[in-house]
Amino acid sequence: MSDPYSTLGVARTASEKDVKSAYRKLAKELHPDRNKDNPKAAERFSDVTKAYDLLSDKDKRAQFDRGEIDAEGNPANPFGGGFGGGGFGGGAGGGGFRPENMQGFGGDDVDLGDIFEGLFGGRSRGGGGPFGGGRQQRRQPPPKGADIGYRLRVPFVEAATLTDQRITLADGKTIDLKLPKGVESGTQMRLKGKGEAGPGGAGDGLVTIEIDSHSLYRRDGDNVRFDLPITLDEAVNGAKVKVPTVDGVVMMTIKSGTHGGTVLRLKGKGFSKKSGGRGDQLVTLEIQLPDDLDELKKRLDGWQDTSDPRGQMS
Repeated sequence: MSDPYSTLGVARTASEKDVKSAYRKLAKELHPDRNKDNPKAAERFSDVTKAYDLLSDKDKRAQFDRGEIDAEGNPANPFGGGFGGGGFGGGAGGGGFRPENMQGFGGDDVDLGDIFEGLFGGRSRGGGGPFGGGRQQRRQPPPKGADIGYRLRVPFVEAATLTDQRITLADGKTIDLKLPKGVESGTQMRLKGKGEAGPGGAGDGLVTIEIDSHSLYRRDGDNVRFDLPITLDEAVNGAKVKVPTVDGVVMMTIKSGTHGGTVLRLKGKGFSKKSGGRGDQLVTLEIQLPDDLDELKKRLDGWQDTSDPRGQMS
């Protein structure tokens, strides 16, 4: 990964919201579950995740923009690759400034700062100097350990109701994870200090959420859609019927003369919203005729519906 901004397809001036939006779009498109036969997509997914990890961390993003770390989060080399091969008056044949030649400056334990002081007339703390334009070179902090990625599958109903999820970490420990408002497939959660150990502290755990499908419900933004079969009698005469929701069964009133395809709304029975509150459950009524139509035919014998339900289609 050469540049995290290019990897996510955003400008260097992109806001946190723009970065997050670009990542979610790419994560959905490149997720391994959707690209099982495309190894390049999995590789791109990894690069996109690494780019988001860096740009979503304010400190790391600032360090990268200043050139203090590279796209992998590692400290950048302030001297651009060392002193070998022609540096400080030497050619490729071995006359250059090399670590093994440091004894020529007065011993095994040589301070590079002392060398530069002798060569250039002292290190400048406030005035001009050959390195850093008058500023002393800031020492880079030791790197943190690597992040560890996790994928957590969440049942549909538990995602809608924000039920805490238990996850087992790489070290064998388990924690209860509180799902964020507006959670969806591709949502990534950061567990501070739950990655691999490193000189500068442990990295983080990165948990990517996958919400399972459901046999009854379908997600529509923050709403939940559900198809409810009703009898012809209930549609004609009206009734009170039980309706399953992600929060449990509720009673719903069907008015007399209700048409098939009518959509009724159950407030607050959908997914949580990022802005607060919850979406609704949208119930589509489907009128089902009885399996045995003989009795119905007898009752309708001699009666004909003279309405024209398709009249407006012409």
